[in-house]
Amino acid sequence: MSDKSPFETDMLTLTRFVMEKGRRVKGATGELTQLLNSMLTAIKAISSAVRKAGLAHMFGIAGTVNVTGDEVKKLDVLSNSLVINMLQSSYSTCVLVTEENKEAIITPKDKRGKYVVCFDPLDGSSNIDCLAPIGTIFAIYKKETDEEPSEKDALQPGRNIVAAGYALYGSATLVALSTGQGVDCFMLDPGLGEFILVDRDVKIKKKGKVYSLNEGYAKYFDPAMTEYLQKKKFPEDGSSPYGARYVGSMVADVHRTLMYGGIFMYPANQKSPKGKLRLLYECNPMAFIIEQAGGMATTGTEAVLDVKPENIHQRVPLILGSPDDVQEYLACVQKHQKSS
Repeated sequence: MSDKSPFETDMLTLTRFVMEKGRRVKGATGELTQLLNSMLTAIKAISSAVRKAGLAHMFGIAGTVNVTGDEVKKLDVLSNSLVINMLQSSYSTCVLVTEENKEAIITPKDKRGKYVVCFDPLDGSSNIDCLAPIGTIFAIYKKETDEEPSEKDALQPGRNIVAAGYALYGSATLVALSTGQGVDCFMLDPGLGEFILVDRDVKIKKKGKVYSLNEGYAKYFDPAMTEYLQKKKFPEDGSSPYGARYVGSMVADVHRTLMYGGIFMYPANQKSPKGKLRLLYECNPMAFIIEQAGGMATTGTEAVLDVKPENIHQRVPLILGSPDDVQEYLACVQKHQKSS
């Protein structure tokens, strides 16, 4: 008799996936597996809190401003505590850098491990009240010295990332994860409370049909960006113009770019000459994911993953997406550099 059960009996959950990947690494201790599983537990808890926020009165500003100047919402505060507590209790971290704390958090001696984690616990939190998608972003590095853990341990270029990912709390909760062997996407099954593999080895399109940036700042754009956008709207070869899509929540905009191709841009401008997005816990993890999927991520002058951080809340310009689209933008930048 054939099994007509609607249930999958051999599903690939993210927990199982991470364990299997860990088993294949020579000399693996299981510490990274522990760390990723703890991160996932925090993401599940944040997902649950996000879904209940309206009922639990967790909207609204908590009355403080975080270190990068954004007004802190109650959900931000909760998400930050959840991630810190879960990561420290995984016994696999030594230094944590979060958007919400001015200084790096050093894990207590009795709970220390060998990994450094940089994260934005709730990205796009200005969108909470209007129910637009929000997310969590993280990057994991290995501590490189035998010295006492300090903020310096987090100042590593993105090329050193061991694993990175993001969670998107949208119409469903999704996690995109890379351990340096491509990108895989998992969807949270609320009935099981587990993330299930839905997209294996995701690849970004070579060229897309959509550009994504806040054009409200067009007045402050440099000539290279202005020319690039003009080319997208009024193509000289008679082809169709690009569509414009911008949620204003980085995780949502980057995820759409990964899925459909195209280009996401948060460039430097006259108002923000160094860019707006933070290198350690926004740009590096996203650049790592996009490069692992076959895309490109640049500041306009160098690959994002090659930038050597100077401080933990450093900002950089970010342009990422389909390789042909990013190359076309860089060609505009080089043209204007030569003419100036």
